[in-house]
This record gives sequence, structure tokens and C-alpha cells, in this order.
Amino acid sequence: MPLTAKGPLKRSIRSLRTLLIGLLPMALGVVILYMQAERALIRSSQETAEEAIRQFDLMLDSTDHAARALLAQAGQPCDEPRQLALREQVTRRPFVRSTNLVWRNDNYCSSLLGRSSFALNPADYVEGKLWLMNGNPVTPNTPLLVYRLQEGERAALATIDGYHLSNALHLISRFADLQLQVGPYWLSDDGQVHQSIAPTAPVAPRQMASSRYPYKVSAGFPEGDIWLYMKSQYPALFGLLVFLGVLAAVLGHWLQKRASSPSHELQRALEAAEFIPYFQPVVRGDSKEWAGIEVLMRWKHPREGLVRPDLFIPFAEHSGLIVPMTRSLMQQTARLLAPHAQSLRDGFHIGINITASHCHDLELLEDCRAFLGLFPPGKVILVLELTERELVEPSTVTHSLFEELHKLGVMIAIDDFGTGHSSLAYLRKFNVDYLKIDQSFVAMIGVDALSRHILDSIIELSGKLELGVVAEGVETQEQQDYLAAHGVDFLQGYLFGQPMPGEEFLQALSRH
Repeated sequence: MPLTAKGPLKRSIRSLRTLLIGLLPMALGVVILYMQAERALIRSSQETAEEAIRQFDLMLDSTDHAARALLAQAGQPCDEPRQLALREQVTRRPFVRSTNLVWRNDNYCSSLLGRSSFALNPADYVEGKLWLMNGNPVTPNTPLLVYRLQEGERAALATIDGYHLSNALHLISRFADLQLQVGPYWLSDDGQVHQSIAPTAPVAPRQMASSRYPYKVSAGFPEGDIWLYMKSQYPALFGLLVFLGVLAAVLGHWLQKRASSPSHELQRALEAAEFIPYFQPVVRGDSKEWAGIEVLMRWKHPREGLVRPDLFIPFAEHSGLIVPMTRSLMQQTARLLAPHAQSLRDGFHIGINITASHCHDLELLEDCRAFLGLFPPGKVILVLELTERELVEPSTVTHSLFEELHKLGVMIAIDDFGTGHSSLAYLRKFNVDYLKIDQSFVAMIGVDALSRHILDSIIELSGKLELGVVAEGVETQEQQDYLAAHGVDFLQGYLFGQPMPGEEFLQALSRH
């Protein structure tokens, strides 16, 4: 049964929690989808920039081939053969719109105009090679990318029409914004040349420079494109997030209505006597005779059935109800077993778990005295098994309690020895009688050498300290034989008997 740490909640708080529970998976899902979409757009920007570099490098390769073919003729007269050679490169080379010959910075021969004379300024070209123009006298307001190849006083020019450039930008960047940057000029996919630094995209910006020619490309997406991408790519996932949010809200609302204050629910169960004892036999290691029992608490819930102790014991300890619950368990055990005391061997061990909460005062001493008073003297030995879920701090009260318990004949055992942070500290600070070896070490017999060494060390330690030792969780014949061979005093586990309710235990007791 679910238990919460606080009392019943107001309806408004439950409604608010239900809303938050429903919104949480949706919010987390949206954040995850947003990050995924952002990564997808960054990857798209990278791929767009790489494809743009590849396409523009191919275009410039054509201009480079044309310029190299013409460079040797620069400085020669602009006669018919030279003009034919210029026009031949235009017709043979893809993307090349025009070619020119230059001598001593004089653009004197053109595939379009034939003989001409235009002064050429090398400073207009980035690294002396590329110039992004916004047009020329023949085609004003039409972008041109001029490639210049120079050798001494000779130079050859090859020009790419802006149509090819803007068309490539448009085709490559069907979704992303893409610009071609050459020096202080940049070209957008609408075919306009601007004199400035290309703007940085708000979403997934990526800039990449060509390794072969002096230009760069900038790619990215406009503001809000992440949400548009999510809307177009993840419609089914958005529906799933809404479904999960509604499901979480319904489940959270149901759990909140079903849950109540642990202290209130435990107090109700205590008053209704729903906490009942179960008994598990403890046998002698040598003869396998029943030497006693461990009393285990179970919750017989009217709706949930039998509830495991790990689901309510921590809440009982936290709320302070573990003390009256243990007292009730001891009283029920005494009332059940006392009429059958003649069936018990003298010195029959009855183990009951206690925690740090039992050691704050001397009430436990009176509970133990009342318990033993219902049995003939010497018939039973009460063993208090100290668990380590809460740390027992040594104090005057604690030492006085343990001293008086020993005078009464009550023995102290450390439960699950070897797993808690305070096991060795308890040996040093308190006078204990038994060590109970945790079942995790017993389960490793024949399986894990390290755990077996720890087990052997615990057994050896108990012998040196003259303490009794009980092994929990014995389930196989191999484990029984190993523990018996190593002198373990008592054994407990499913091999000898599972925890059983009172009537079933009395029937089993009569057979032993």
C-alpha cells in the first residue's frame, strides 16, 4: 500500500499536483524534442554549408581551368584567334559566362566585347583572385563572380553569372538561409549583392570557408524555425506526449486519492490489530533441532491483503509508531505461545526486532519483563535483534537499558551483521550476545569467493569474541553443510521453514 510522508492533502493542492504531474512528462518531452530539433537543424546547417562549398568549388574549378587555358595568350594582340579562344572557353566550360585577357592591369580583350580597354585594380580581388560584383556595364545589377589568375604582368579572367550563384544558393538551401561571402560583399539566394558582413542566423548558425578559394558561406535558420521543424517532423510524438501527460495525471490523481498519511493509516491499523506475528524457525547448526524462532511483523490489510514489511516498517520507524507496534507484536506472541509453553524446549529462543527508537527510554525493559512473566522461568530466552536502519547512539540511557535487559536474561543480537555501517561500532560500544550473518553472504556460498571470505571472517570474529552466531537465508543443502562445518551455532532460512502465521506454526511445533 502506498504511504506518503505527510498528512491528507487539501483538494486544491491535490488538483495542483495532478496538473503538475500531467504537465511534467509533456514539458520534459517538449524539451527533449526541442533539443533534438535543434541538433537536427545544426546538422542540417553543417550539411548545407558543406554542400555549398562543394558546389561553388566546382564552379570555380571551371573558371580556373578556363583562366589557365588562356593565361599564356595574355599580352598577345586581341585579334580574331585570341577572341575565338576566349569564346571557346565560354562555350566549353560550364558556369563560365565570359573570359578576358589582361596585360599590365589593362583588361584589353574580352569574349563579349572583343577589343576593349578597362583598367583593372588588383585590390578589388580578395587575395588577388575573387571579386563579387553587383554587375558591369554590359549587365548592370546582375551579380558576377570574377576569378582572376595572374602570372607576372599577365592575367586571365573568367566570370560566373550571378544566376548560377543565386540558383545554387536557392537549391542547396531549400529550408536554411544561405549566403556566399567574398571579402566585404555577400550574396543571398534572392540574387542581391550586399556590401557588409553576412548576418548571423538566429538558429543553428554555421560558417565555413573554402580550403581552395578565398570565400566563405554562412548557413542557418530564422527565428522560430525550431518550433516549425518540431511541428512538421514530430506531430505523432506531440500526440504521444499529450497522451502520456493525461495518463500520468490520471494515475497521479488516483494515487493521491488512494494514499493517506502514513501515521494516520498505521495508527488505524495498529488499533485494528492488523499487525500480526509470523514465525520462522531457527535450528541448531549441529543437530538441526528447533532452537527457537524469529518473530516477524506482517500487516494484514483489509483491502490489500498481506503487506510486506519493507513497505511499512520504514514509515513506522519514521513516525515513531514502531515502538507500540513492537509492543503489540510481543503481546500477541506471548498470548499465542504461553498456553503451549509445555511444547517448547527449555531455553527456547524467541527473537524480536528492535530499532534505535526502542532505546530512547526504559519502556522496552518493562515490555520484556511483561513478556517473560507469561512463561515459566527458564522456558524461553528472549533475544532482541538490533537492526541498523537507524543508528543507536551510546548514552547513559542506552547502557542502562542493555545492562538491565541482560540482568533480566534478555540477550542482544546484531541483525544483518556485516552490511550496516555500525556493526563493528556496536560490538565495541555495547555488550551483545549474538551476531546474525546477513543472508547476502550466505547466498554466495559456492558462488563468490570474496563473500565467502567475509563470511569466514565473521564466523572467526564471533568465535574470538565468544559470541553466538546465527546464519540467515539458508536455502540449500550446500549452504547448510558449509555453515555447520564451520561451527555456526544456529541456522535460519527457507530450507528449515518459511515464515508462517500463528496457527500454522503451532501445528508445525507439535510435529517437532
